[in-house]
Order: sequence, then structure tokens, then C-alpha cells
Amino acid sequence: MPNKYLIASIFAFLFCFSTPAQEKEKKRKKLPKEVVIDSIIEIRDPINPLSPAKAAFYSAILPGLGQAYNKKYWKIPIVYGAIGTGVYFYLTNNKEYNRYRDAYKRRLAGFTDDEFYKDANGNQLLTPRVTTEGLERGQKFFRKNKEIALLVTFGLYALNIIDANVDAHLLQYNVDENLSLAPHYKFNELDASSNLGLTLNFKF
Repeated sequence: MPNKYLIASIFAFLFCFSTPAQEKEKKRKKLPKEVVIDSIIEIRDPINPLSPAKAAFYSAILPGLGQAYNKKYWKIPIVYGAIGTGVYFYLTNNKEYNRYRDAYKRRLAGFTDDEFYKDANGNQLLTPRVTTEGLERGQKFFRKNKEIALLVTFGLYALNIIDANVDAHLLQYNVDENLSLAPHYKFNELDASSNLGLTLNFKF
């Protein structure tokens, strides 16, 4: 009789362990065959190491062409406006320089018929509107201005090439939202001072 109770107790004990195991097995069977993770995978264009060189080369051939290659079309009017302004000031100062130089040469030759010996209506004057010394100073002034305008124009032309090159580099630069660098401002209540710095955030 005690053996029957012992055997019954063992079966009851085993049954208690088998029931959760069976339930776990059923739950395992209910799992789907595939687990789909809802995520967006961004496929980036391959990096072209020659792209910056091409953009710079195109801008060197024709200003604004490198910006068009980078698809920054809004920069083309700025490029032409800047370079065109430099060319305009160069031509204007060069024209004035030539006026003063031609008049100065005629004065040295002994003539008194240059444009500065005449009034606005073209009538001959007894004394010139601009003296010979004034013509000499004018030549120096306009020559200096046209040289500065020429240097500025070449500088803007070079800047157009650099801009196209840098833009092409930045277009291929990987900007990840998980990596950010931002300034921060914090007020210290203990000593009533303020702290300004940079915060680097990196998300795994």
C-alpha cells in the first residue's frame, strides 16, 4: 500500500514538470518561421574620389561649370556676379588710366588740345581743368586701382574653383545623426556663473 502512494506521488511530481514543458513547446510552435524587422536601410551612393578634382577642373575651364556639376545651380549667378564686378572695375579704371595717360603724353609733347583743356561743351579753355601734375597723380591712382581690381578678379576666380572642389567633397561627406557635436550653455547656480562648451553625442 505505501508503494502505491509512493508511485502515485512520483507520477504527480513528474506531471507537474511535464505540463509547463508542454506549454513551452506549444508556444515555440506558435512562433513564426520568419522574423521581419521593420527598418529602413539607406543605401548610399559609392564615393567617387575623382569628383572634387572634376568639379575644380570644370570651374577652372569655365567659372560656374563646377557648381553646375555639383548641382548647386543657385551659386552660378553669384560666381558670375562676383567675377563680373571685378572685371567691371578693372575695365573702368583702365579706361580712366588711358585717358589721363594720353592727355599727359600730349602735354609733354607741348600740345594744349587734350580733353582736359576743354569744357563740357568742347570749348577750348585757357587753363586746363586738370594740371599736368594732376594728370600724373591720376595715372598713378587709376593704375593702382586697376591692379587691385585685377588681383581681386583673379582671387574670385580662384575662390570659384575652391568652392566647387569643397562642395564636391561635402556632397560625399557622411553626416550621421548618431554622431553630433553641438554647443551647450549651462548656468551654475552655486557661484552664479555660466559655462559654455561643446557636447559630443554618439549613439550606438
